[in-house]
Amino acid sequence: MSDAFIICSNLSFSWPDDTPVFQDLSFTVGGGRTGLVAPNGAGKSTLLKLIAGEYRPGGGTASVQGVLGYLPQSLPLTGDLNVAEVLEIAPVIRALDAIESGDASEEHFTTIGNDWDIEERTRAQLDRLGLGELSFSRRLETLSGGQVISLGLAAQLLKRPDVLLLDEPTNNLDLDARRKLYGVLEDWNGCLLLVSHDRALLDRMDRIAELDRGEVRSYGGNFTAYEEAVRAAREVAEKNVRSAEQEVKRERREMQQARERAARRAGNAARNLKDAGLPKIFAGTMKRDAQESAGKANEMHAARVSDAKARLDEAGRALRDEQKITLELPGTNVPAGRTVFLGEGMQVRYGERALFAGEGADLTIRGPERIALTGPNGAGKSTLLRLVNGDLEPEGGQARRADGRVAYLSQRLDLLDLGRTVAENLAEFAPGMPQADRMNLLARFLFRGSRVHLPVGALSGGERLRATLACVLYAEPAPQLLLLDEPTNNLDLVSVGQLESALSAYEGAFVVVSHDERFLAEIKIDRWLRLSEGRLLETGAPTATEAPGDGFGRG
Repeated sequence: MSDAFIICSNLSFSWPDDTPVFQDLSFTVGGGRTGLVAPNGAGKSTLLKLIAGEYRPGGGTASVQGVLGYLPQSLPLTGDLNVAEVLEIAPVIRALDAIESGDASEEHFTTIGNDWDIEERTRAQLDRLGLGELSFSRRLETLSGGQVISLGLAAQLLKRPDVLLLDEPTNNLDLDARRKLYGVLEDWNGCLLLVSHDRALLDRMDRIAELDRGEVRSYGGNFTAYEEAVRAAREVAEKNVRSAEQEVKRERREMQQARERAARRAGNAARNLKDAGLPKIFAGTMKRDAQESAGKANEMHAARVSDAKARLDEAGRALRDEQKITLELPGTNVPAGRTVFLGEGMQVRYGERALFAGEGADLTIRGPERIALTGPNGAGKSTLLRLVNGDLEPEGGQARRADGRVAYLSQRLDLLDLGRTVAENLAEFAPGMPQADRMNLLARFLFRGSRVHLPVGALSGGERLRATLACVLYAEPAPQLLLLDEPTNNLDLVSVGQLESALSAYEGAFVVVSHDERFLAEIKIDRWLRLSEGRLLETGAPTATEAPGDGFGRG
């Protein structure tokens, strides 16, 4: 078998409205672990669907050599399925049970085939992904989103695939589940092509494939090595652009100087001919020769200018648009000693069940604290954020907020009016800001030209995040406490970097729920809280060697 397990040749694909996604895309992916990166909307998930055969290309081919396993970003599963059915082992389990009960029908042996050890293999696979406690009869509707993702991966691994396609496999996984997935993929010996915005996962890849402007470029090494290579390439491109710009200026200057010299020579020659009293026919010939010479010189310099501009255009195409957000947010400053939230003995009940243990939860937020709120799925982290925000009042105890504004960015990014444009939403949040200043501000958030007049509902996830940040951070009055619930979910790496830039400029207090360790490191968390089994505890930052089952993750 060839080392190239995935081969795409002259692949083209367009949406039904003829909007092109790819044109003549060709690349190969061999054995080992490959991470595929690109901005949201570039076509990463579409490319995986083409390779998996879920989409038909408009031209070219996408082929896989060997058994294929594919885990899409959204699993097409229904809640009435049980674990065995999702794992596609239910018929074999039924046949094994029938034979064990004394039914030796030939059809049972045919169904089982070589899978006599299916229960042992399945249990081992589930254990590796942290699902060892699941019974085969358990219904999907009783599982968390993270458990469903891990179960879907287990189903693909049980196929013993040669080629594995994974689309955002760590979405909805808490830290414990992520680390188990990392371990499984580190032991992977086949061909893996993975789409992810999880930088910790991408740092476990053997190579990074970048989908950019209709091409796939491969970089050896993990994501950190890729970032360094991109940074170095940008420095070279910037140097080439500066050099090409100087070359264009030089050639234009020399062309202008040549024109001026030719004009002076022509003027001098005309005066000399007149003074010499030469016949008109001879004088005309000399004038034409001078004009032709000047014209040739002008053409030569024009060609040099054109060549220099072409080199500048080429250098410019190699220069990446970093799309960085640079902000100053002095209006969000909170003095170090100021208490912005005080919660004492807070309690919330779901029927007869109390969310918080003992006498309730206590939480004090002072000054410009940067707090990470962690804990296992379902522990109540999102509920705690709603208590801090005031969307939910405690049934017991009390929650008091300072006079400053509190801003809450939920997982759904539903703060803005989807029917209004980006500019209209900002005007609603900052009515006292002059229109020119609002346009300049939106440009700093990378909304330029017609983009400011798009309805928010038509924006991508990353664009909607930027629009929400612009409205929240520059609202009147500016927020002194910011609450963020899984803000990096479904964001591409560029958008995550933009969020990090915005939070670095923020001078107030914030509480963030996230399972993205790299993101939390970048925004310089200085206080860690953990909500588990109803208790809100102060902890230190989690380390890479934290024992499995520590529970850091989503709420």
